[in-house]
Amino acid sequence: MNRQRAEFHGVFPYLVSPVRPDGRVDRDVLARLCEDLIAAGVHGLTPLGSTGEFAYLSAEQRREIVEVVVQAARGRVPVVAGVAATTTADAVAQTELYQRLGCDGILAILEAYFPLADEGVYDYFAAVAQATDLPVVLYTNPNFQRADLSLPVLKKLARIDNIGYLKDASNNTGRLLTIINEIGDDMRVFAASAHIPACVMMIGGVGWMAGPACVAPAQSVRLYETCRAGQWEQAMAQQGPLWRLNQAFAKHNLAACIKGGLAMQGYPVGNPLPPQAALSEAGQQEVRAALTLIGAL
Repeated sequence: MNRQRAEFHGVFPYLVSPVRPDGRVDRDVLARLCEDLIAAGVHGLTPLGSTGEFAYLSAEQRREIVEVVVQAARGRVPVVAGVAATTTADAVAQTELYQRLGCDGILAILEAYFPLADEGVYDYFAAVAQATDLPVVLYTNPNFQRADLSLPVLKKLARIDNIGYLKDASNNTGRLLTIINEIGDDMRVFAASAHIPACVMMIGGVGWMAGPACVAPAQSVRLYETCRAGQWEQAMAQQGPLWRLNQAFAKHNLAACIKGGLAMQGYPVGNPLPPQAALSEAGQQEVRAALTLIGAL
């Protein structure tokens, strides 16, 4: 597991999925976004996260998005693709496909329509890990998921060799500290936009995977480097203005917020996929103000 731990750290933007009204993936704008994010110093790219609207995409759209991101990265930063399904068989198939496409890691997401007992949750994530030799990042987001990863399940999953990371979007930093205290030697923790990244770094996190880093990559990388240097007073001074963006992100539709911000920055990524709504006028004003405050516009 030491190899996996050494690979993933820092700022991993959750990429948007630019899809045209006719359903075609806009490969050019996605590739340009990836190129600019890498130039800004991000440490990895994550397609098909929540910001990437994985739940609204067809299997072919998901495949094409992963393909474009892998090709754009060209091995310069790791690509950790989201695998999300309601059935274990589908999740395994996605995992195997994304490894063949050249991904460097898997972000494992459980979509459950009916509630699941801990045994079913464990079996799902274990099957994803067993389907690949790539590092696996577990993703927990109890605000949107019917089945959460309990601490006993996390402890058990941490024993699987290639499960080395957790991306937590619970917005419960106390829970996160408990996880780090209990299994931090076996599973490294990434924050989500629901957490204050500097605070998670302070308690032992290794970075964050989040949509706002798409529109504020340079600022996010600077904050990460300040945290790594242990300059906590300076880190909190940097974190304050950045948190305005996270607040907007939490208040409005996830994809709408980031897609709206990227459009302001000159990336024609389109609107969220229907039936989701585009960013409202009030939301646009809030996002524009947040981006202006941090010098991202």
